Amino acid sequence: TFFPKPGWAEQEPSDWWKAVCESTRRCVEESGIKPSDITGISFDATSSTVLAVNREGSSLDRAILWMDQRAVQEVEDIRKTGHPRLKYSGGQDSAEWMVPKALWLKRNRPEQFNSAFFIIEATDWIAYKLTGNWTVSKCNATCKWNYVSREGGWDRDFLAEIGLMNILDKWPERVASLGERIGGLDRKASVELGLPEGIPVAEGGVDAHVGLLGLNALNPGNIGMILGSSNVFFILNDEPVFSPEFWGPYPDAVLDGKWLLEGGQTSSGSIVNWLVDNIYEISKNREADRNQILEKLEELASSVPSCSEGVITLDYWQGNRTPRRDPRAKGIIFGLSLGHTFGHILRSVYEGISFGTKHIMDSWKSKGVKIISATAGGGGTKSKLWLRLLADICDLPITVPMYADSCGIIGSAVCAAYGSGVYRSLPEAAEAMVTEERRITPTGEAESFERAYRNYLELYEKTKPLL
Repeated sequence: TFFPKPGWAEQEPSDWWKAVCESTRRCVEESGIKPSDITGISFDATSSTVLAVNREGSSLDRAILWMDQRAVQEVEDIRKTGHPRLKYSGGQDSAEWMVPKALWLKRNRPEQFNSAFFIIEATDWIAYKLTGNWTVSKCNATCKWNYVSREGGWDRDFLAEIGLMNILDKWPERVASLGERIGGLDRKASVELGLPEGIPVAEGGVDAHVGLLGLNALNPGNIGMILGSSNVFFILNDEPVFSPEFWGPYPDAVLDGKWLLEGGQTSSGSIVNWLVDNIYEISKNREADRNQILEKLEELASSVPSCSEGVITLDYWQGNRTPRRDPRAKGIIFGLSLGHTFGHILRSVYEGISFGTKHIMDSWKSKGVKIISATAGGGGTKSKLWLRLLADICDLPITVPMYADSCGIIGSAVCAAYGSGVYRSLPEAAEAMVTEERRITPTGEAESFERAYRNYLELYEKTKPLL
């Protein structure tokens, strides 16, 4: 990953395909399965990772990653239009999304914008590499491109008003639902992957949203939590709920007939990694095994009393995604003294991330959204401390299924199984393919965190004028 300027993040798309080919061949070899036994293929990728390509599908430049915040001004300009289409994204877009980034490209790199055959996301590019067909994932388009199936899809008036009147010429025409068959594995891809030509390929989508299928978190009142370098939270509703404090409601983005609400934290596990890399690991254990370091440090943080003896972390290292929706917000570690240790700081980081999650849950509840339980996936489920704090601070029972840290892969398998006809629907496939492994029950200590939580909320308000 390249970081050419503060707030910017880029990758080389060719590296993605190389990784896909190498990992596919390795999986087949190490699993011992016969390639001829594979009945379907699907995929997921980070959303809002935008690239411009030529007619042959070659990228014109490095891809702009989801975390890239260069399109902040474009978000503000789009918000000022007050267009009705924005009600489906909480009143404004995010600097992470396709539409602001496409507008940024048009304004700042007009030659690249004008010469591009298509401006797409990583998901769409992978679909093309697999099948030779150009499609747009309805999941991505609905959640990140201002596409609304219930209102005919794209809104040409909206696109014209924000200055992207010709953008539809640079987006593939076909919009496909999760799990919809979009073609067969083409000859070139079959050679590169070492798989038989013609295997059915099903449409994929946003990694976290596909992970919702891999968690089988599809029932009303059950939140899907994807915990990793960033956090994403979902809940499926029978009816739409509109608010500027979260993303959505998104119609038919994951399941037809359901409205998806989404919240998220731009930085979560990435803060833990930052802390370990910059403060602990570099100074003490650069050559040590990373997993052993994290396990040891988590034990240290677990020994610190609740609320970290006054240390509070504001988890806004890359801004706040929801409910504040402030990409300019900054992270803070507050309340340190000479009596505090690294364990206090690390526990405070985990608590701050969990407070951020509670803030999102509270914003949903305030709008009448019913929350009963949660199902968690992603790499963050490896942390016992993190899951315990989430359950206690949010006062919510959390289920963790088998292979939770690979829920995106399981979700892609669900899409592939449905798209190839093994199951009749995505819910049927998820029910058959996802198994509960463990459950974390709240200990009833939510009230003991209440003062620290209020201080966490006030810390942003008090320091915002200084940042």
